Amino acid sequence: MKTHEVRTYKSAEHLAREEQLAWKIAEVAADPVAVEPAVTGMIINRIIDNAAVAAASVARRPVASARAQALCHPMSPGATVFGMKTTRVSPEWAAYANGTAVRELDFHDTFLAADYSHPGDNIPPILAVAQHLGLSGAELIRGLATGYEIQVNLVKGICLHEHKIDHIAHLGPSAAAGIGTLLNLPVEVIYQAVQQALHVTTTTRQSRKGEISSWKAFAPAFAGKMAIEAVDRVMRGEGAPSPAWEGEDGFIAWLLSGPEAVYRVPLPEKGEAKRAILDTYTKEHSGEYQSQALIDLARQMRRKVEDLSKVTSILIETSHHTHYVIGTGANDPQKMDPKASRETLDHSIMYIFAVALEDGGWHHEKSYAPERAQRPQTVALWHKISTAEDPEWTRRYHARNPKEKAFGGRVTITLEDGSKIVDELALADAHPDGARPFERAHYVRKFLTLSEGVLSASEQQRFLDVAEGLADLDAGALDQLNFVVDADKLGAPRPNGIFDGRKS
Repeated sequence: MKTHEVRTYKSAEHLAREEQLAWKIAEVAADPVAVEPAVTGMIINRIIDNAAVAAASVARRPVASARAQALCHPMSPGATVFGMKTTRVSPEWAAYANGTAVRELDFHDTFLAADYSHPGDNIPPILAVAQHLGLSGAELIRGLATGYEIQVNLVKGICLHEHKIDHIAHLGPSAAAGIGTLLNLPVEVIYQAVQQALHVTTTTRQSRKGEISSWKAFAPAFAGKMAIEAVDRVMRGEGAPSPAWEGEDGFIAWLLSGPEAVYRVPLPEKGEAKRAILDTYTKEHSGEYQSQALIDLARQMRRKVEDLSKVTSILIETSHHTHYVIGTGANDPQKMDPKASRETLDHSIMYIFAVALEDGGWHHEKSYAPERAQRPQTVALWHKISTAEDPEWTRRYHARNPKEKAFGGRVTITLEDGSKIVDELALADAHPDGARPFERAHYVRKFLTLSEGVLSASEQQRFLDVAEGLADLDAGALDQLNFVVDADKLGAPRPNGIFDGRKS
C-alpha cells in the first residue's frame, strides 16, 4: 500500500491530474490485477448477506416505496429488482430499489476507521450495471473488489463525521470506481466519474440525527444511483468538477478540515491485490455496528442480574463515536422516546442495551416493535442508562493495530444495595477476531433465518447455489442472482407518485 497526501490547492497552483486523488483512485480501478480466492469467497459471503437482509425487509414501507418507483422505469435488458420474477428496470433504478432493501434494517456489513461505512452498499449498483450489460460472475467480482477497496481506504484516510458530512460521500466515488473496473473503462473516464459521484453525493449528516426517518435507508441507494448516472455521463464525453477533493472551492477546503488540512489516504500500488474487503465485518444483530458488542455483553450480563427492577443506574463507558452518535452524548431526546421511529431506536444504545438486557438477546423485528419499546418496565430501565466517553476506548476504536482495535465498551450496573456488576467486551462475537467469527455457514444461516417465510425453501436453495457458484457464472447469467417473492409477501401497495402518471 502507498499512502497519498491530499490537500487543497489554489486555482493558481498547478496540480497535475496524475497527482489528484481521483486520478489515483481511477488508476487503482483500472489496474487489471487478479482477485485473490479469499477475496472472491468474502464477496460471495456479502452477496448472501445483502440478500438476507433484503429478504427480511422486502415488505417494509420504504422498500416497497423504492420498488414502486423503480418499477415505473422498465427497460430491456435492464436489471432485476429483489422480489420480482420477470420485471426488469433501468439499472440505476434497480440499484436504488435494491440498495434501499439492503440498508433498511441496518443489518449488513460495516467498516469503521477514521470514518464509518457499510461497504456492502457497493453491491447493488455494481451488480445492476453488470446485469444490464450481460456481464459474467468473474467480471462482477472484479468490480466489487474495487468498490470495497476504494470505500475502505477512503474511510481509513478521511473523516467525514467530524464535519457532519454523511458517509455516502465515500460511497458515490467507490461505486463509480467499481463500475469503472467492471466495464474496463480507461483511467480518464473513471477519474471523471469518481469526481462527479463525489460532487453529487455529498450531503449532511442530519439524515442520521434527531428524528431519523426512512431517508437513512434511501441515502446509500441514492448514492449508488448517482454513481451509475455519473459513469454513464462521462462515458458520453462529459467532465466533472476538478479537482474534486483538492480544489480551492472543493470538498476539503469547504466541507472538511479546510485549506490547511492534509489527509492521508492509503491505496494499493500497481499490481497489488485489492484485499480491503477482508478488513470488513458483518452484523449478527440489526442495529448500529457499535451496538453489536454491547448486545453480546448485555446477553452475557443478563445472567448476573437476578432482578432488573433493583437496577438504579447503568453506565456504558465507550468510545467517542459511540457516545456521541448513539449514546447520551448525542443530546437527542428522541433516543429516549418510547414512540421514536425504528430508525431512531437503532441509533439509541440506551434502548438497545435495555431490551437486550431484559430479553437476553436481540431480534431484528420484535426488539423494535412499538409495543416492545413502550413496555413500562423497559422504559424505566432504558431511562436509567447513560453513556460516557472513555479515552482508552476511543484510542482503541481508532487503533491501526487490529489486535488493539475495539468497538465495545465497559458497563457498570449499579443495584439498590449499592453493589455493582461490571463487565466489558471489546469486539462483537461475530467479528473476525471475536468469540465466534462469521464464516460461510453463518452467512448461510443468517440468510435462511431472515428469508424464512418470505422465500420458499426451493428459492432459498436456488439463490444460495447461484451465489456460491458466482465465479463460474457465464456472461448474461447474473439475473439469477436475484430472489423471487410471492406477490402477497411484497407489502401493501404504495400510494401513487409522479412516475405512475396522472390518474384518469
